[in-house]
Amino acid sequence: MIARIAKDFHWEMGHRLPYHDGGCQNVHGHSYRMRVELVGEVDAQGMVMDYFDIKAAVEPLIERLDHSFLCDESDDVMKALFNKQSFKVNYVPFYTTAENIAHYILQELLPSFRGRPGLQSLTVRLHETERTFAELSAQL
Repeated sequence: MIARIAKDFHWEMGHRLPYHDGGCQNVHGHSYRMRVELVGEVDAQGMVMDYFDIKAAVEPLIERLDHSFLCDESDDVMKALFNKQSFKVNYVPFYTTAENIAHYILQELLPSFRGRPGLQSLTVRLHETERTFAELSAQL
């Protein structure tokens, strides 16, 4: 039997889009919500994967991102500020859109789920606001 399971996560994080013509060019933050969804074969114990194992795979990434500023490596304005202060910053090689962040998270999580017996796909749905999300999937 094939089943779909999911676990939700939450964290706070700041960012900005320096190229944006609207308010997103300013420093701001979101209460991110993320659903990690797995599709796979139900094993003899009745599970696709133990939820505790999903949490163990995802929580280190959430801890790294929580209450940090996600900074595009090309954002010289923010890099100059952070070089003078000791804030929690994660530098990434992309604009910090919801789509790019979801892709980043998916790529970070894939090694934890690839090669596990029975798993077929991993989906990351990242809610940046209450009404907006980006979703990406990969075959395992």
